[in-house]
Amino acid sequence: MTTSTDLAELTGDYVLDPAHTRIGFVARHAMVTKVRGAFHQFEGTAHLDGADPAGSTGQVVIKSESIDTGVEQRDQHLRANDFLDAPNFPEITFRSSKVESLSDTEYRVTGDLTIKDTTKPVSIDFEYTGNAVDPYGNLRVGLEGSVTISRKEFGVTWNAALEGGGVLVGDKVVLEFDISAIKQG
Repeated sequence: MTTSTDLAELTGDYVLDPAHTRIGFVARHAMVTKVRGAFHQFEGTAHLDGADPAGSTGQVVIKSESIDTGVEQRDQHLRANDFLDAPNFPEITFRSSKVESLSDTEYRVTGDLTIKDTTKPVSIDFEYTGNAVDPYGNLRVGLEGSVTISRKEFGVTWNAALEGGGVLVGDKVVLEFDISAIKQG
């Protein structure tokens, strides 16, 4: 772990390590429980400026067909037109436009999230969880963050009414990011 005084040493270009990064989500189901899942295929890059976090940038491209909740029938429905329409919209993207330092270890990354060809600005609060040199000599940084979005704002509107009232799928979806990024060069 490093302290805020040596964050400048972390300045550089990074790629997400898909083997140690999780991009997940949580959505309300039947108004009584939560369904959790993740995307298993994605690529991401970042430029970190440890001395001036406002100079940092990042982007992620997620393959929508890689959605996985552990239930194949549900996953097929999520890939279909009712939800992500993966054949017609194969990628979900996020591109940062602004990074703000909230504290020594907390940052707000604002940017454009695109789902199903609809782009909306979102702000994701991240916690810097530290850095380490792995057994292969790679410098890694860790970040954890989340943001709650309205799926309807991104054209993901399918639902079904429940017999006792309410709906099958909640509108609010929490996107979760547990990132391990490796410094390049």
